[in-house]
Amino acid sequence: MADQERVQAHALNHLVLASNFSKPFLLVVEIFSGEGMNGRFTRNPFTPSYQATMKRLAALLTSVLLGHVTFAEVHELRTYVTNPGKLDDLNARFRDHTVGLFKKHGIESEGYWVPSEGEASKNTLIYVIRHKNREAAKASWKAFLSDPAWKKVASESQVDGKILARRPDSVFMKETGYSPDWKNGKVEKDDVFELRVYKAAKGKLGKLDARFRDHTIGLFLKHGMKSVAYWHPTDEPDNKDTLIYIIKHENREAARKSWKDFLADPDWKMAAKASGVGRLAKPPEATYMKSTDYSAIR
Repeated sequence: MADQERVQAHALNHLVLASNFSKPFLLVVEIFSGEGMNGRFTRNPFTPSYQATMKRLAALLTSVLLGHVTFAEVHELRTYVTNPGKLDDLNARFRDHTVGLFKKHGIESEGYWVPSEGEASKNTLIYVIRHKNREAAKASWKAFLSDPAWKKVASESQVDGKILARRPDSVFMKETGYSPDWKNGKVEKDDVFELRVYKAAKGKLGKLDARFRDHTIGLFLKHGMKSVAYWHPTDEPDNKDTLIYIIKHENREAARKSWKDFLADPDWKMAAKASGVGRLAKPPEATYMKSTDYSAIR
């Protein structure tokens, strides 16, 4: 029996027992079935109504147990592009004021990075924050933006001109079931992070996830690449085909060597071939980054 079938059978057994002994549970079942208000629902296990409802509940519980459905926090990936010469001012504002005001309004800061290469290294800040849920995010942003302390800081930090060149980009995300619990290790000045975005071919995101969960993360570690976090966007259409993740390298030269060794590894070639992922819908996007001195992830 497949793992999902085994878990679902186990969940169904427990649900049947609960329905026999718990009146509150029966009420939940009635509401879930949509039949509790018209008297058609019955606990008789031989009726189609009972069997269909219990199977639906078992499927939901199975999804939760297997990590397919989570009642967890939501993460937000934000990218700011500044006007020329304003990146230091933006970093100072975050370091001295914004991070503290975020926390005041229930927004947890996870990581802040500046790209390490090209024009973006002079004008871009990338960061990830965490909210209790999507509604909490909406409430927190509203409270933050209306906070007199923020308005004062925003005004005073831009007396010599606007800091941002355009509106920030924002992507709400949820962690995948295989995203690790990151703990900072030894921090070196040459450490570099890499933000990568994968767009799977239609219908292949599940296979891509399975490959990362069962093979890629382990092979990354084998070749010196440490996994920080893995997410899926929450909004359509990107939630159907996009994987966003961050890994850490010892330095930029180590990153080049790690990728070369990884791609040449026979174990990777075998996993890639067997995964059924095929070609991605487009080449991966990669951004090398340095963590800021006020970033929680270092």
